Amino acid sequence: MSAIIYQTIRERALLAVLLLIAIPTVLLAQDQQQNDKQHKIDQLISAYNQYGQFNGSALVAENGKVLLKKGYGLANMEWNISNQPDTKFRLGSITKQFTATLILQLVEQGKIKLDGKLSDYLDTYRKETGNKITIHHLLTHTSGVPNYTALPGFFQNVSRNPFMVTEFIHKYASGDLEFEPGSKFSYSNSGYFLLGAIVEKITGKPYEQVLKENIFDPVGMKNSGFDHYDRIIDKRASGYIKTSKGYQNAPYLDMSIPYAAGSLYSTVEDMFLWDQALRGNKILSEKSKQLMFTPNLSNYGYGFAIVNATLGPNKLVVPTVQHDGGINGFNTTIVRIPRDNNLIVLLDNTSQGRYLEAMT
Repeated sequence: MSAIIYQTIRERALLAVLLLIAIPTVLLAQDQQQNDKQHKIDQLISAYNQYGQFNGSALVAENGKVLLKKGYGLANMEWNISNQPDTKFRLGSITKQFTATLILQLVEQGKIKLDGKLSDYLDTYRKETGNKITIHHLLTHTSGVPNYTALPGFFQNVSRNPFMVTEFIHKYASGDLEFEPGSKFSYSNSGYFLLGAIVEKITGKPYEQVLKENIFDPVGMKNSGFDHYDRIIDKRASGYIKTSKGYQNAPYLDMSIPYAAGSLYSTVEDMFLWDQALRGNKILSEKSKQLMFTPNLSNYGYGFAIVNATLGPNKLVVPTVQHDGGINGFNTTIVRIPRDNNLIVLLDNTSQGRYLEAMT
């Protein structure tokens, strides 16, 4: 009996030794696989950069862990300062998902209703149209309110001028409806401008203060905020446009114009924190996230587009939650793959937006 016990002990000891040998080998193989992926991604983005099709910062995460975060090209061409993972870029319309989040937080608090009318919350808005438009319509670009950035001559004649929120709404976000609310989709910055005004009216605080208190501080997004041209913002990228004659400084834009539709800046690192926060319940409840990520007309949810991406020769269909941004001198994209906890963030400061989808 003792011989059998001794043999069993020896077998178990041998098995334990083999496991101890095998575990580091498995870990090394996993590390090598991660390094190979990182190298291939870096090669791809570097190629786009070398061909003048991407100049910015990138972050790619797999299974909730960062595979790559790196800057490519220059944050400031006049001083030859390189882009880095903590370089701050204007986000453009990626801002909309943050505005939508603030609205959903107010819904959770019972302070507004998604089927509530625009006139219920902005009592100075023209009643004949405000009584037809719901908060849901504004969030989903189905309100019929004309898009102010599409107005003839808007950028040439208006975009350099500072505006108070109420003044801008009266002049540029109160036009006759283009269609009956809810009947069709038409992307409208005006709708999200109005949502920002509602946030201010309900909370009694400036939009950017509510953002900081309700999202940026709780998530730990210390390198994100409302962009102000006159403020000194550490590590802020300059915006450029690429022309046939080379790069030029992007035209000036007063940031009171994009406001709640496109005024924010951030980094790829902070956008990763944001992605991870959306996977928990600290910022939004499961019910609110379900509403945010439910596709409506043209597959638009609340501040996000819900798109099935088709990948590879086998046409693999991958559900994604994403949004692009474009603003003078900057183009951006965030693509979330919730099923696999994967993320792609590309922030470009040379208006090279037409290449971002192919890169993604």
